[in-house]
Amino acid sequence: MFDRLRALEDRYEELNRLLSDPAVASDPKKLRDYSKEQSELEETVTCYREYKDVFRQLTDAKSMLEEKLDDELREMVKEEIAVLSEKKEALEERLKILLLPKDPNDEKNVIVEIRGAAGGDEACLFAGDLYKMYTRYAEDKGWKIEVIEAHPNDLGGYKEIIFSINGKGAYSRLKYESGAHRVQRVPVTESGGRIHTSTATVAVLPEAEEIDVEIDEKDIRVDVFCSSGPGGQSVNTTQSAVRLTHIPTGIVVSCQDEKSQHKNKEKAMKILRARVYDKYLQEAQNEYASIRKSAVGTGDRSERIRTYNFPQSRVTDHRIGLTLHKLDQVLNGELDEIIDALIVHEQTALLERQEA
Repeated sequence: MFDRLRALEDRYEELNRLLSDPAVASDPKKLRDYSKEQSELEETVTCYREYKDVFRQLTDAKSMLEEKLDDELREMVKEEIAVLSEKKEALEERLKILLLPKDPNDEKNVIVEIRGAAGGDEACLFAGDLYKMYTRYAEDKGWKIEVIEAHPNDLGGYKEIIFSINGKGAYSRLKYESGAHRVQRVPVTESGGRIHTSTATVAVLPEAEEIDVEIDEKDIRVDVFCSSGPGGQSVNTTQSAVRLTHIPTGIVVSCQDEKSQHKNKEKAMKILRARVYDKYLQEAQNEYASIRKSAVGTGDRSERIRTYNFPQSRVTDHRIGLTLHKLDQVLNGELDEIIDALIVHEQTALLERQEA
């Protein structure tokens, strides 16, 4: 472990030198790549340097015990050794986690797709509740939200809503939200007071840049049509809505929220790029994917991951068996307790696999 940490620190110093080189400063691609790599190493190198400092202090303190000291000073040194030993162990554990394989998409922005599934209008209302939950969570993190496409139902919910969340590390936190979310409550449409179970599906896709996935214009079929409102009636007479079909994968994206055909095509392209990238990621049978699936679920978008039970004010994450009686707080965007538990669960599984 420490050989690897020394190598990372050497690389970090090398990157510092490269970034101050005028030849690199004048090359945008190298400047971006080196800056990104340095940023990714910074937390690990900072922790390692703190560890080395604590280790040095601990060694010095232990050597003092070999000297002739009065009883009071000897007790003070022993207390310092105890504190430093505890700190050293904590830093060692932190370094083990920092050296775990990282998801290359963790720092990316995300595109979130929420759809009402089983349950008709109630499922659409629940999809709206989930959208509000993620919106409040993102706002609390200082992340920027932009609705890309929305298909509301008549009761104020959504048959489908697609939106982007832009913020450092958005994917690292929200990637655990993909799957089927189940709600148990008395719907507003139910006159008899019976509890119904409905579901909405959530897909969290890392936003792909052109350098992440290459999409040839020749592989895209573009159709334009008039935007439609509820019931399918045309809401304008210009062909501003856009449908993109990626021929190699069969992925289809439509966008009609903007009045401009150009803006709709731009938004649709952003979704298409993310979906194509995600499809390739899902197909890749690499080691990280297999570890993550065993740690937090199968990774299947149809997998039921969480239940929101209104009568008991209960939220249960089925992947790790976590139950919280904080339904109102969770739906208000207080997701960190659940997400942190999922991250710890995954890190524990990765460490166990690494040490086996």
